Amino acid sequence: MAKIAIIGGSGLEDPSILKNAKSVQLHTPYGEPGSDFKIGEISGVEVAILSRHGRQHTIPPTQVNNRANIWAINELGCSYILATTACGSLRKEIKRGDLVIPGQFIDFTRHRAITFFDKFEPGNLKHTPMADPFNGKIRSVLIGKAQQLGLKCHPKGTVVTIEGPRFSTRAESNMFRLWGADIINMSTAPECILANELGIKYAAIAMSTDYDCWKTDETPVTWEEVLKVFNQNVDNVVNLLVKSIPDIGNL
Repeated sequence: MAKIAIIGGSGLEDPSILKNAKSVQLHTPYGEPGSDFKIGEISGVEVAILSRHGRQHTIPPTQVNNRANIWAINELGCSYILATTACGSLRKEIKRGDLVIPGQFIDFTRHRAITFFDKFEPGNLKHTPMADPFNGKIRSVLIGKAQQLGLKCHPKGTVVTIEGPRFSTRAESNMFRLWGADIINMSTAPECILANELGIKYAAIAMSTDYDCWKTDETPVTWEEVLKVFNQNVDNVVNLLVKSIPDIGNL
């Protein structure tokens, strides 16, 4: 049975869902991961939970050490990553509190280390395919479980990742809509890229908390609003994780 890593963002890393939990601190060639790992079991599946922004949410998006996080997950022997993220909606039909299981991303970051392959060895050029960056089998499990649980869940979508920590201008928000993005966050890239480079199967659960700032009949996004909607709906994400993990562990 496969070991699963959960990368929690913005409070989505509750270690109380684990049975027989213990803390493990890892060191990597790329520095320290965002937090220690809480390792335990969910329905007999070994699960490791990492806090992307640190246990006290002290690490801003650009400063997240994605290479250390993914390297450490690989060292733990995890075959799958379930990433959680709050996001802004770029579509009317994706409402506050809705979940999205993205199938594509657009990387609009500019200041992050985006690869493990900073140099090539002679005869060993590392160009990782990225046509379908989110694992289809994991996505199918998440979508099916969301339906069984009666959650408002969109089974596809493109997420654009911006640098942050600021939110978008209206011009940027509308540009991303024209590009075909459905949701926006500050975490998927390069996290998903790095997982694919190491052959770890990756999928994400995104919770819509706001409408960014493209929707002129809505108040532009604020952190306070993000937290409010997040806290109202976090149990849906946790429940979806817990119900999905047994099936994912047997893929």
